[in-house]
Amino acid sequence: MMTPVSAQAAAAGAGQFGDTTYTKVFVGGLAWETQKETMEKYFEQFGEILEAVVITDKATGRSKGYGFVTFREPEAAMKACVDAAPVIDGRRANCNLACLGVQRSKPSTPKHGGGGGRNNLRLMSTFQNGGFGGTTFPSTAAATFPHYAIQQ
Repeated sequence: MMTPVSAQAAAAGAGQFGDTTYTKVFVGGLAWETQKETMEKYFEQFGEILEAVVITDKATGRSKGYGFVTFREPEAAMKACVDAAPVIDGRRANCNLACLGVQRSKPSTPKHGGGGGRNNLRLMSTFQNGGFGGTTFPSTAAATFPHYAIQQ
């Protein structure tokens, strides 16, 4: 059975699964009634799931409308993010690798001379060069996952 985790621990990627930098997917825009079982059912098509959580308010126990899915393999997490706006529980959600932080639907104007997109470009370079866990992604990763190359 999976145990709930705090939003801070989930966002930090710390915990029982080791380094989840490339295996944890943020899922936002969930319907208030969406349960972790519903997320598991949707995301299991991409690969083995280690954990799925819907983040809830500590005081009320109600969903905050977002959660996380942690996969065993980075490839599964990447496949899960190909559709950045999946329909889960009848509602259009949004998902991306949790390590990328909040992804906006429109690129924002860079502040103070730009440079805001360097992290995403560095991440794409890591994917292309096989820089994590010996896993390599094809050089077409930017074409396959264009929403990861969007400058913030």
